[in-house]
Amino acid sequence: MTFTVGFDLDMTLIDSRPGIRACYLALAERTGTYIDADLAVTRLGPPLVEELVNWFPEEQLSAMADLYREMYPSIAIASTPAMRGAAEAMEQVRAAGGRTLVVTAKYEPNAKLHLSHLGIEADVVVGDLWAEQKAQALREYGAGVYVGDHVGDVRGARMAGAVSVAVATGPCSADELLAAGADVVLDDLSGFPAWLTGYRGADAEGEAPRA
Repeated sequence: MTFTVGFDLDMTLIDSRPGIRACYLALAERTGTYIDADLAVTRLGPPLVEELVNWFPEEQLSAMADLYREMYPSIAIASTPAMRGAAEAMEQVRAAGGRTLVVTAKYEPNAKLHLSHLGIEADVVVGDLWAEQKAQALREYGAGVYVGDHVGDVRGARMAGAVSVAVATGPCSADELLAAGADVVLDDLSGFPAWLTGYRGADAEGEAPRA
């Protein structure tokens, strides 16, 4: 089976805060509804509807999610940068003969737009999965490692039986990620290539490294 590494998207591969903030502000202006965009971007990770429920009544959630996703490409893509070390982390997987898999709660077409805009190539992209749901895609593609910034990513990796590599670049602290069961926590993705080299080397020697 091809060695496969999964990555989360928001706050793992991309710093989606500027684009999402701009999109929430545009949605507020369009609908006349107050949204604290600065607060919203401090809790990225869960599905869109879990944030919208704080600002819209339940009967409007589906329509507001559709409107947000429609507005998103023209507002959020160009203003969203890659996280430090993102492209290098993906390339290191390929250099090791592996396959890259992005599994995200983000709407899949928009996730693909982000990666394309930044020139980050993923072999497989799966959207609309959050926390334990991510285990579905990780198992389907045989991911042995999953990299993410949220405790929900840790739970998804654990459920899939994958090594959980966490990066402390999102809303969850290193201590929170470790407490959730992360096998290793990196400051950011710039430390991932060295970790992967050590992990693959130990794996080749028949060990079962977890950190």
